[in-house]
Amino acid sequence: MDLFSLSVQQQKENNAPLAWRMRPQTLAEVWGQEHITGKDTPLRRSIEKDQLHSFVLYGPPGTGKTSIARIIAGESKAQFEYVKAVTAGVSEIRKIAADAADRLNFYQQRTILFVDEIHRFNKGQQDVLLPFVEDGTLILIGATTENPLYELNNALLSRMKLYVMEPLNMQSLQTIIQHALNNKERGLGNQVIDINQESIDVIVQAAQGDARMALNIVDTLVNSYGEKEGLKITTDLVQKVTGKLLLKYDRAGDSHYDTISAFIKSIRGSDPNAALYWLAVMLEAGEDPKFIARRLIVHAAEDVGLADPFALIMANGAADALNYVGLPEARIPLAEATIYLCTAPKSNSSEAAIDRALSVVRKQNKITVPPHIADAHHAKAEALLGKGQNYKYPHDFGGYVEQKYLPDHLQGLQVYTPGKNGYETKIQSFMDKLPRRK
Repeated sequence: MDLFSLSVQQQKENNAPLAWRMRPQTLAEVWGQEHITGKDTPLRRSIEKDQLHSFVLYGPPGTGKTSIARIIAGESKAQFEYVKAVTAGVSEIRKIAADAADRLNFYQQRTILFVDEIHRFNKGQQDVLLPFVEDGTLILIGATTENPLYELNNALLSRMKLYVMEPLNMQSLQTIIQHALNNKERGLGNQVIDINQESIDVIVQAAQGDARMALNIVDTLVNSYGEKEGLKITTDLVQKVTGKLLLKYDRAGDSHYDTISAFIKSIRGSDPNAALYWLAVMLEAGEDPKFIARRLIVHAAEDVGLADPFALIMANGAADALNYVGLPEARIPLAEATIYLCTAPKSNSSEAAIDRALSVVRKQNKITVPPHIADAHHAKAEALLGKGQNYKYPHDFGGYVEQKYLPDHLQGLQVYTPGKNGYETKIQSFMDKLPRRK
């Protein structure tokens, strides 16, 4: 590289965003992921020994996935190839693999292929990679924010180790911010910046575990409000930049499914405080409130059930209120239904009963309705087909009369067993008073 090119490169580095300039240069600077990059961890040792295996780095944005890849590129003796899944095609993958095979055959040099956003590779692209990973032509490193258990082929995933990156905790983000403020070579250490702990805490809260976002907030503060004499960062100034907290919530991804799962399990566990917290998370993140209402209806039937039949009415009422008044007012009936379901007695007997019945039905060779309970509305149905013949109308016998309601080979079938909570104790009492069916 000549002096002119070096000068241009240096200028580019100086003008780059703070988050880019402060990207980790060593594994020691990958804060918050010690379970993956810490001393004596399998990945750390494999990087230090330059004996890498194929693996996937899975985690939210700004947690160090690409930084780890760049560190590997700088420390490994293997050829390092970087591609973005959104732009890479099958032909590019085949070309990289062909070059890798030649490199391995002629120079005994291995090739590391880093695929950023690997979840964006379709099945065909993943299938192209598979044989090269399997025979060792390529060491594949993938980075993804989407759950690889759902996004990657089982065949490819089975040949890779999965490392789960965690959102950065408060201490790690504070360390990263202070490092950027103090670093004189790549950071803001040459500028006079006064910031108190409360302001750092606000930045950390707004970043939500994302180092890139935290550094972007600091960068914006300095670029927008910095003066020659320096900058005093206050909480008011930080809030001007961050605005309203926007929760990281992917309505089609893990955040959506994990949060609704936590919501339902908190209701099932009769914890109204936890359930209301997860409800608030979904509402604040912009989750479709109709989705929440539908889940309340399902839960009312599935997990409260006949222990409190009014629960289903309450859930339906919340859904109707949502349709009628909309948000933000509908947050109140949604919360009311949530609290009611949390504090209601629980029973899954209805779900268990219908699932047992479905299991029985699916095992039948044929379904035949006993003639005496078949449809007899047609005037000649009884005389010609025997339908309705000898049917006993229960109301003529005081509300109950013993007779067969199942095919002969299913007599004695029991799919419903009343639970022991709430209203179902009354159901059990009613059933106990009926004459024992033969």
